[in-house]
Amino acid sequence: MHSEHSSSGGLGRFLRSSAGLVLLAFLAIAGFYLVTEHTAHLWSYLPYGLLLLCPLLHLFMHGGHGGHAGSGEQQSGDDQHRH
Repeated sequence: MHSEHSSSGGLGRFLRSSAGLVLLAFLAIAGFYLVTEHTAHLWSYLPYGLLLLCPLLHLFMHGGHGGHAGSGEQQSGDDQHRH
């Protein structure tokens, strides 16, 4: 009976309330001070983050086209549809 009420609707309603707006303002201010006060620490870890990002990008980018053997399998599938 309550199918029109989803969990995202409750969250959206909360964020539009006065308590939700105060929470969003507090998180924005805290995020601003966190970034401005700790920028030097973040820059020192940037090279390690880039090195860790390389294998992750390799895994996720190859998932988009089926790996290294994706083109051969695609061709055989097209031949089956022609006959």
